[in-house]
Amino acid sequence: MAKRKIIITVAQTGNFQGKDANPALPEQPHEIIASAYECYNAGASIVHIHARDKEGKSSNDPSIFAEINAGVRAKCGNMIVQNSTAPATRPGSKADDGLALLDLPKADLPDMCSLDCSLITTTWGELSFIYEWTRPWLIKAAQRMLDLGIKPELEAFNPVTLEDIFGSVYPTGVLQDPVSITFVMGMNKVSQGAISYSQENLDFMVNKLPQGTNFTTMAIGANQLPGVTYGMLKGGNVRVGMEDNVYYGRGELAKSNAQLVERMVRIIREMDMEVATPTEAREILKLIKK
Repeated sequence: MAKRKIIITVAQTGNFQGKDANPALPEQPHEIIASAYECYNAGASIVHIHARDKEGKSSNDPSIFAEINAGVRAKCGNMIVQNSTAPATRPGSKADDGLALLDLPKADLPDMCSLDCSLITTTWGELSFIYEWTRPWLIKAAQRMLDLGIKPELEAFNPVTLEDIFGSVYPTGVLQDPVSITFVMGMNKVSQGAISYSQENLDFMVNKLPQGTNFTTMAIGANQLPGVTYGMLKGGNVRVGMEDNVYYGRGELAKSNAQLVERMVRIIREMDMEVATPTEAREILKLIKK
């Protein structure tokens, strides 16, 4: 019997923590591209990308995404480019801000985009955001991605979201099979409406998935290693990287995103599974070849 192929996504930098949390976290395009190349060589098939401005603050500027996307493709072969559509952590940010990158020229568009599907409120420092990812908004955003040949990576922060996705969004025809979902575990400390990580919580969410759904587990902070490993054992793929955890171990900052990928590769192989190549990941996810 062939060994199961595990897709590794690396999320190198997010909308929140920066070099103040870990000096090795990449912020500028050249840093993100160089880090992606290291992670590609280490075994990651998907790079999840957020943009930062020249001051290191989160941004939805399409030109920054275009620069990163082009750089990753130039250096990383067939690696899957997945852009974040989360609105930047700036005063007045709105859900639509994250969709600005969909107006890029076709050559600069990503293979995948994250599509956050939960109604949550996030507090970061003095800023609070109510993310209005409503059902009509999700259907509209997913339709735009479908029209552009971009596969959405649906991010679910709680079990109710799965009922919204499969009860209201999927029946409209805007999501192509196999649906791909990331379980966001452990954002509850900063996001009202987000579920904490536990094996019990992850079991519950996995059990709500229709057969044939591809899922990935991401877990925040110290939960990253046990959370993604348990999710893999439950039949899912894995996401690691400094967006979710800037530490390698207790009190030990990660030296690079590649270091986190390399550890995951070792665990996958020790569990007698195999790491999916970018080409294999494209086939598993049924991505349209660009």
